[in-house]
Amino acid sequence: MSLRSDGSVTLAPQFQEIYDTSSAYLWALARDSKGNLYAGGGPDAKLYRLSANGDKKTVAELDGLQIQAIAIDAQDRVYAATAPDGKVYRIAPDGHGAGKSEVFYDPKAKYIWALAFNKNGDLLVATGDPGAVYRVTPDGRGTLLYQSDETHVRSMALDPAGNVILGTDPGGLVVRVSPAGEGFVLYQMSKSEVSAVAVAQDGSIYAAGVGSKPGPSSAPPAPASSPAAPAAPGAALQLRPSAPPPASMAPSGSGVSVTGSDVYRIDPAGNPSKIWSHAQDIIYAIAFDAQGRALIGSGNKGCIYRIESDVLYTALVTAPSTQITAFQTGANGALYAATGNVGKIYQAGPGLAREGSLESDVFDAEFFSQWGRLSFEANLNGGGVAIAARSGNLDRPQKNWSPWSTAITEPKGDRVASPAARFIQWKATLTAGGAQSPELESVDVAYLQRNMPPRIEAIESTPANYKFPAPPAPPAPSQTLTLPPIGKPASSSGSSLSGDSGTPSMQYAKGFTGARWAAADDNGDSLIFTVEIRGVHETNWKLLKDKVREKYWSWDSTAFPDGEYRLRVTASDLPGNPPTEALSTSTVGDPFLIDNTPPRIGRLAAHQSNGKLQAAWTATDALSDIKKAAYSLDGGDWTLAAPVTGLSDSHELAYDLTLDHIAPGEHTLAVRVEDDYDNQAVDKVVVR
Repeated sequence: MSLRSDGSVTLAPQFQEIYDTSSAYLWALARDSKGNLYAGGGPDAKLYRLSANGDKKTVAELDGLQIQAIAIDAQDRVYAATAPDGKVYRIAPDGHGAGKSEVFYDPKAKYIWALAFNKNGDLLVATGDPGAVYRVTPDGRGTLLYQSDETHVRSMALDPAGNVILGTDPGGLVVRVSPAGEGFVLYQMSKSEVSAVAVAQDGSIYAAGVGSKPGPSSAPPAPASSPAAPAAPGAALQLRPSAPPPASMAPSGSGVSVTGSDVYRIDPAGNPSKIWSHAQDIIYAIAFDAQGRALIGSGNKGCIYRIESDVLYTALVTAPSTQITAFQTGANGALYAATGNVGKIYQAGPGLAREGSLESDVFDAEFFSQWGRLSFEANLNGGGVAIAARSGNLDRPQKNWSPWSTAITEPKGDRVASPAARFIQWKATLTAGGAQSPELESVDVAYLQRNMPPRIEAIESTPANYKFPAPPAPPAPSQTLTLPPIGKPASSSGSSLSGDSGTPSMQYAKGFTGARWAAADDNGDSLIFTVEIRGVHETNWKLLKDKVREKYWSWDSTAFPDGEYRLRVTASDLPGNPPTEALSTSTVGDPFLIDNTPPRIGRLAAHQSNGKLQAAWTATDALSDIKKAAYSLDGGDWTLAAPVTGLSDSHELAYDLTLDHIAPGEHTLAVRVEDDYDNQAVDKVVVR
């Protein structure tokens, strides 16, 4: 199966292993005029041949640790470049002296990264350490075509005009070199290494960049590509030379930073644009299919991607080997791919697989759920789509899951036959009916969670003598809708907390009392509340208010005798469920006081002598502590008076007051006491 970046699923090209070499990895792949494939890699520098009729043979063993590049001339002679201390060997074709190898050219460079023949039959040799391109005539005489300031000329291709397109390291340059050897930088990537370049039929250049540069990027901004699924980090096995290797060739743990890949297309006018990017995948090869679409080979998941447009790509096939290192096109649209870890050759196409299947991720409904209708959207294109489902209560499919249900083949769907459970998974099987594949675009499965009762998590009494504002009117249906960012689904959390985070400010109102509470419903249902009250020594609950939609309520407590009370709050999920399936939960809060009776002032007495006024009194409250006392002499300002103990911490307190500098004559002393519930009592005494 192939997966397009917008979610469309199709049958993949036929994909099969056609040669398992003895090498750990292959770096190069080429095809001669007779259809024979040649491959080379390492760490043993063997050259392999897979003939057109399927015969497999090791045709040469060259000096060196690996074969890095292969090219074939018009006479079907094979040229193979080795590393380290790179040399170009020529291997004779079938016939007299078949398989005999000889050194054809020695560029005196550490690496030879790429080989290609130009229109004149000259062999172009791209080297590293130093980075240069040599032009070698058929008689083996080489001259310097282009000397780069870069350490490596890492990749090479030719355009229809005979220009050589180069990719470098560590500057990440894409360079066009004319047949006369004049270089022109087409683009500087933000990545350090241009690991692959290829030229399309219309002259557009595709270039892959890997590896991070030290310091800020000098590359100009370019349109971002669609995101790709993450793959495991790492890099291919390669040599450990004295000079730093390019990022894509560095061994794992070498300290070279890879940090994913970018693919750019430079159009014939010279405009660059980023058309693909991946945070982990490393691009090793670029080729084109029969329709001219770019194919990119990557590691370390062994995936071949196909670029559909500037914003769409398809994960075409995935090889069991971890790197797709080289491509070679074949007859009738076939594509050959060489791999690393381990070294094999695969063939993709030219036809499609006749049947393929895809298992979805396991969906977690969060609660035990009943499954409804499964439906799908697809373009059948003469083929068929069949979708089965299975369910279970483990977070991964095991033997304790249900078996796959009978497949649903009609897009409008049918009810899923899988038993109720928490988890479900579907499997789509696509079958081709002709040359085209069915296209599966989406799958929907309806489900209904088992209704869970709501929870009252806390009840809290509010301060006495304050009330909440009147509840707002039910909101009218919204005339606006805020959409999530493009590509991200709207959130659909299964848990809704109806807590006290939205409690409004209270206003002072003598005699009022209230409560607030926090409630939760794991199904996300809307809740409605009933508030009841009962004295602590009573048995029957009295209704205060029902159908409360807020998480708070206040009421006039003066209609209740003083004493200790409790509240019971009942939460129901009736607004979100049929009456027969609605559930409710009740919770009783801690005791609270209703106290609307003022304290009593007792034994108030006063006398004066020698310019002093002395007074004493007591304050007593049946339910709450005396909060404060104050006095006023002859209608003056109220002044706080401290109790004899110095602390206002009791239901009964005594006060002893002495005032100095009192003028002779009649005086009136008023005293006022107040309890914790703002109830006040006032008394007075006349002193002569």
